[in-house]
Amino acid sequence: MLKAASQLRSLIREPGLVVAPGAYDCITAGLIEQAHFPAVYMTGAGTAISLGYPDYGLVTMSEMVANAGRIASAVNIPLISDADTGYGNELNVTRTVREFERAGAAAIHIEDQEFPKRCGHLDDKRIVDRDAFISKIRAAVAARRDPDFTIIARTDARAVAGLEEALIRANGAIAAGADAVFVEAPQTIEEVAEIPRRVAGPCLFNVVGAGKSPLIDFKTAETFGYKIMIVPVLLLSRAVEACESALAALRSSSAYPIAPNEQSPRDLFDRFGAKEWDRIRVRPIDKS
Repeated sequence: MLKAASQLRSLIREPGLVVAPGAYDCITAGLIEQAHFPAVYMTGAGTAISLGYPDYGLVTMSEMVANAGRIASAVNIPLISDADTGYGNELNVTRTVREFERAGAAAIHIEDQEFPKRCGHLDDKRIVDRDAFISKIRAAVAARRDPDFTIIARTDARAVAGLEEALIRANGAIAAGADAVFVEAPQTIEEVAEIPRRVAGPCLFNVVGAGKSPLIDFKTAETFGYKIMIVPVLLLSRAVEACESALAALRSSSAYPIAPNEQSPRDLFDRFGAKEWDRIRVRPIDKS
């Protein structure tokens, strides 16, 4: 089997759109793999919320890498991970790349917001100087040890300085060696379509329900020319809804609310590898 970075590199080179739903833990990552998606995206927002924080740049590099490592070890599909701003200057970015690579991620994206950053679909973002951003991308490219490890340059400049500046930064990142670009939060369908036409490299589109960008389907994204689509918070928002509903039912009924398709403990454990562990448990001991 190809290593994760090579798997993702092959997917990007092949025809078609690579859709990576967002996971924030091993449960959601496993469900994404079982649903036969080709890749998983570790959402920074979801990781922050799973630790009890909003997506305000409060999670450290070490905490993000630790979560990426757990997710990467839980699935056999490549992991694309949020790496925020790279957590500092070129020195910090160099360590960030090496830590995510060592943890088993296949790709990361690094953005041009000031630190601490905030969710790309919130107001009042601030970005660093263009040259500082390009320098960090150049450092990220130089830092990787596996040439297949994918560096995605994310720019949040659309909200701060306009689409033209975002496109200049995107193309500057490609020229600096980035493998793909992520122009965050285009605000109209025309802007969404314009980005891949004007960027000289593969483009990523971020689907966020009730966010700043219009929602588009897989076919439209592929027609526009996007190569990667991430869906960061779908499972997170649905999990919150499901948990609230289950807790409300428990409180109102004062009894366990049996679901129509309730899974037994055995069924639930089997979804997450119990049968493999059972085979190890009964494997005969070699007495030779």
